[in-house]
Amino acid sequence: MCFSWAPVFPQEVADQLMHTMAAKGLLNDTTVGIFRDGGTLRLRRATVRRCPLSPNAFLLALCPHRLQELDASWASGGLTGAAIVSGLASNPECRSSLQRLSLDGLRLDWESLVEDAGTRVGFSSLRGLRTLKLANTDLSDAALADVCSLPHLESLDISCSGVSNLSPLLDCKNTLRHLIAHRLQRLHMPPSGLTFVLRQLDALRHLDFSEDHVAEDDGSGEDVNEAVRQLLEGGPDLLPSLVSLDISGQKKISEAAVRTFVETRGGLVFMGLLATGTSTCDILSTKKNLKVTGAANEDQVCEALRRYRDRQCFVREALVHLYNLIADTDKPRPDILKLVLAAMQSHRSSLHVHVIATACVFSLTTQDLAEAMPLSLLGAAVAQLLHAMKTFPNHQQVQKNCLLALCSEHILQEVPFDKYSAATLVINWLSSHEDATLQRMAVAVICLLVSKVTAHFFPLFYRASGPALHCRGVSFFVRPRSPRL
Repeated sequence: MCFSWAPVFPQEVADQLMHTMAAKGLLNDTTVGIFRDGGTLRLRRATVRRCPLSPNAFLLALCPHRLQELDASWASGGLTGAAIVSGLASNPECRSSLQRLSLDGLRLDWESLVEDAGTRVGFSSLRGLRTLKLANTDLSDAALADVCSLPHLESLDISCSGVSNLSPLLDCKNTLRHLIAHRLQRLHMPPSGLTFVLRQLDALRHLDFSEDHVAEDDGSGEDVNEAVRQLLEGGPDLLPSLVSLDISGQKKISEAAVRTFVETRGGLVFMGLLATGTSTCDILSTKKNLKVTGAANEDQVCEALRRYRDRQCFVREALVHLYNLIADTDKPRPDILKLVLAAMQSHRSSLHVHVIATACVFSLTTQDLAEAMPLSLLGAAVAQLLHAMKTFPNHQQVQKNCLLALCSEHILQEVPFDKYSAATLVINWLSSHEDATLQRMAVAVICLLVSKVTAHFFPLFYRASGPALHCRGVSFFVRPRSPRL
């Protein structure tokens, strides 16, 4: 696909067009062709995140541009990290201009990289890189060594990768400022060796050594846990520039160690302590400029939902604590509802997240609270609830939570959303479920939608059975269903 004729678009418009197409799922091998003409659409900050794109389409459409940023995380269609790196390296301008590269969730296929004019093409070919994200990839020790040879590397994310040794980090110790190493299951370094590496990263300002506390413990995290303990108790000479430390999910961390660390770090601005059992440490509340993720109070839980949006284990943990905090709330909290909806959007197929999140949505949108919420926000909530009903049709608690939240006269009558599709979904659900309690709630939702859908739905509504219904202060009478023959 290409333009038959088009004016030269401002560079920012080209970036915005690509981002919009990617976000709406419109970017693929065919549509990406409009970006082949670098004279009309000049890209600088490109994204093909979660887009089905082949290596050839990527090479033809994106590699000719003088890119500064590229997000190819979780792209499909056969696109690999090796194809992206070799394609970008084929453009001499990209080798120096590209500063940010995100390849989260991709198969790197490192061994397929070939030599170019006698020199092996790799991450080190992109000499301008400052930020590199390689979370959830098959990153190897050899590939990490190549990455760490980058002369300007400042931020590196190797979370959930295949790295077993962090010694290559010493090659970028003078430039590396942000290291994210969440859940390195294959890391095999003794605590003394890991501490030796960390001790030399004098420029490091943010360190993330968090762990998935829900995953089965195979003993692989004990060395990291011991290294974290040594870091907490090591004094300010160990990582002297550090202002942000995330150790959420790490076990066997004591409040005394946390207190020692906070007391000796006057410039500390963030500490991740969710699922460590130490977020109630008294010293944390005395530091006004210190943000904390934990479970001690609402601020800590909300901070966790903001920072850990892409980490299912922490989202689930934070939602559990949030539900306990808001169970009896009597004040509208649109700010918290936004965080819950963002978590649902980020983990659309996670049952563990949706069981708790849908319960939170119900608690935050009871009748009086819903009336004080922006209609657009409630519309987004309805969309997530309907998606949950479609995705988990046989999970009784999710269905119950969704129906309870939807059974609101204000939401169903005043909030703009596709009521036709919603009515169809609930009617189809009603016809295939026998649980009497859930049936009554479903009938109540259908009754509230009657006045908002077309007349040809009326016969379907009146097939539903049930006595007078009462939900969230609204009463309904539904004609009983005829006895089955």
